[in-house]
Amino acid sequence: MNGLAPSGRMRFIAVAVVLCAGYFCSTAFAHPRGEWTKLILTQHWPQTFCSMEQCKTNLSYWTLHGLWPNTGVRCNSSWHFNATLIEDLLPEMEKFWPDLIVPSSPEFWKYEWQKHGTCAAKAESLNSEHKYFSKALELYLKYDLNSLLRNNNIVPSEEHYYTLDDVETALINFYKVKPKIQCVHPGKGGQVQTLGQIEICVDRDFQLINCEKSTDEIWSNDILISGKSDLSVCDHSMQIYYPPVPSRS
Repeated sequence: MNGLAPSGRMRFIAVAVVLCAGYFCSTAFAHPRGEWTKLILTQHWPQTFCSMEQCKTNLSYWTLHGLWPNTGVRCNSSWHFNATLIEDLLPEMEKFWPDLIVPSSPEFWKYEWQKHGTCAAKAESLNSEHKYFSKALELYLKYDLNSLLRNNNIVPSEEHYYTLDDVETALINFYKVKPKIQCVHPGKGGQVQTLGQIEICVDRDFQLINCEKSTDEIWSNDILISGKSDLSVCDHSMQIYYPPVPSRS
């Protein structure tokens, strides 16, 4: 800088200001390094989940899988889950965010808190266990995926299959943003994929935004699912099976 003439220094500063007003400074200073910019409200269909995990459930509504920041995993290993801090939420938690494998256990909530909640808690609005779980429940009820699908005649069925456009159009028309719809894909030669999980995204102010994945972003759900389940984005070219609760024999 000392070697630049005054006019050169002024040009350098002007370029720096332009860059800062654009991508570089908006990225560097809009949020402190490592803080999340969006949350992924993830709901799964119990019948599909249990077909993968060999569990049994008679639940006939979408349940919470998690509320995942788009950056960070296990951000504070010393911040342990304490169920007594959310005692007032337990009736709703047990209904809308159940552990489908061990229904009477809090282990699923513990896992979600330690892996994702401690990262969400970097925001003041979610900086306690109670704030995190209550916000997830609030968003789940507010965006009411169950009623949305039912009102658009997308219901579990053994006889009728859907297209991805059927499901996606219903969600986009209501939410006005693009969700992420995941299916279990069939084995070789299979013709039908099974509806399994739907993600709805919100920003730091909890306003709906698109869930499209960008190339420079690592999504926490990929980390969670990788190597564990057969879920991936549904295929537009394949019909979708939405499995009902099995009838009791």
